Amino acid sequence: MAAVFRRFITAWLSAVLVEYIILPREIRDLSGLDGLAGMSLLRVVLLTCILMLVLWGISRFVNITTAERTGIFAAFLALSAVAVHASFTWAFLTVCLLTCGVMLVYNLFGWDSSPETVEKPRSERKIFLWLTVLLSIGFFLFLSICTVCRIYSFSTPTYDFGIFAQMFHHMKESGLPMTTVERDGLLSHLYVHMSPIWYILLPFYVIAPFPATLQVLQAAILVSSVIPLWKIAKIRGLSDLQRMLICGVLLVYPALSGGASYDIHENCFLVPLILWLFWALEKKSIPFVAVFGFLTLTVKEDAAVYVAVIALYFIVKTLLHYDRSRFRELLTGLGLFAAALIYFFLATSFLAEVGDGVMTYRYKNFMYDGSSSLITVIKSVIMNPMKALYECVDAEKLQFIGLTMAPLFGLPLITRRYERYILLIPYLLLNLMSDYVYQHNIFYQYTFGPLAFLIYLMLINVTDLKLDVKRVIALGMAFVLGVGCFIPTAYKKLIKYPGYCIKYSERYENIRDTLSLIPDDASVTATTFYVPFLSQRDVLYDIYYASREHLLESEYVALNVTAKNEFRKYADEGKENGFDNIVSLLTDNGYELYAELEKVLVIYKKK
Repeated sequence: MAAVFRRFITAWLSAVLVEYIILPREIRDLSGLDGLAGMSLLRVVLLTCILMLVLWGISRFVNITTAERTGIFAAFLALSAVAVHASFTWAFLTVCLLTCGVMLVYNLFGWDSSPETVEKPRSERKIFLWLTVLLSIGFFLFLSICTVCRIYSFSTPTYDFGIFAQMFHHMKESGLPMTTVERDGLLSHLYVHMSPIWYILLPFYVIAPFPATLQVLQAAILVSSVIPLWKIAKIRGLSDLQRMLICGVLLVYPALSGGASYDIHENCFLVPLILWLFWALEKKSIPFVAVFGFLTLTVKEDAAVYVAVIALYFIVKTLLHYDRSRFRELLTGLGLFAAALIYFFLATSFLAEVGDGVMTYRYKNFMYDGSSSLITVIKSVIMNPMKALYECVDAEKLQFIGLTMAPLFGLPLITRRYERYILLIPYLLLNLMSDYVYQHNIFYQYTFGPLAFLIYLMLINVTDLKLDVKRVIALGMAFVLGVGCFIPTAYKKLIKYPGYCIKYSERYENIRDTLSLIPDDASVTATTFYVPFLSQRDVLYDIYYASREHLLESEYVALNVTAKNEFRKYADEGKENGFDNIVSLLTDNGYELYAELEKVLVIYKKK
């Protein structure tokens, strides 16, 4: 089976090289889409198939393993030379050289396709387990306090926390995930994202029906990732010290707490659920694979990508060492892959029918044919992988790469078991290939899914180190680098919110007291940072996104006087009089001043 993969990659890269070279020089530039538009997927596929047949035919008479390995390196080296010449940047040159280095190692030493040897689980010394528990408690308290203080310092906006705060209010009252702020009208959140996973949190919210509860629950969900990680490390034969270190690496990973710094999001479920799914597959438990595979799919429509990649990895891994005894494992992987594809098709079809569809505009840098289909992204990568590589290292993504790879000491990349690189697909696809700026920023929720893959990759790559001292040094270095990256990034960003609450406590209390004058059952339109506080009501709109009709239907309007940016759609062209214009609009339509906090907040009530 390794020979099949080797011949496919050799043939594919060679076909891409031919197709790219025959492009006119003026459209080879990877920064645009003209090159992709000028390439033919059909020609690439046909030439790949022809070359595979030729290689297979030759291999019937001569051993061409070395030649095929050299062919992969040579084809990619030539592709890199042409691509860098057409679209030179230092970052692109560097990543091409590094990738060439990986392929050179493969050319010289081959693919390590020997069966993985998994050590027997070792006995635990309770001290390291308790130290891990203490680290976990510290993480939970830190993240809970900081994110709750975001609420009480009026730092949580409508998108996304205000949406979820009102959604849970509706779920508590009617059992349905309805909101009015998300799309300026009463709408089920499931029409925007397929996220039934939210119902798992509903019982806890019913017990404590406050917006702050959601932030605490997110911290609990994220810290629970330590449990499956500890279990996987135990299955893989890591010592108790090594298990503690790898859990510590996860807890100080900047993107974990950084992703939570923009408040609760359904993506937070991805970290523990993906790790639980890896654990279930390591344990070879079909019932657990089914349970955690299903739960992962319910997080969001694009969660099917994560499940499909995990399934693909285990399918390839099984095929590399296939015999009849592994038929059950192969069937499990195939079933999981099929379930992911079916769910993705059904979820995206549902959203296209009743909602806004999948947000493919985030990959417009690959939409060479003017479509809005994710299939176009796949076609683009097949036709020209250099385009994907180029997009992954544009200037704004370099810091993100540093902040996600350095805290792991680069360990997810260091392996000669090349099938493991399949697990990098979510990181490349979700974080680096998109030109949507928030997807390559550690302070947003888009890092949660890929980081689970990176942590798992680090773990299994570390287990290839046979000496305990090497493992401890590697994990220790990752932990130190993680702390070094965590303090100036996630810690610095989050710790300021408790400081705000202490320093400006009287100001915030006055705002809360003033907003509390609005009756609980009244409809309200408010500026973005007041929406979460006012979210426990049936009808609520954000001033910036609300239609004029909904604004003037609201019984109360709460305005942050200093939020000039939120009034700009009401401003005259070239002026900053949006606030004055809104006030005039309200008074002209029968509103009167109801309450005021001087130079901070005004509330208007409809007569």
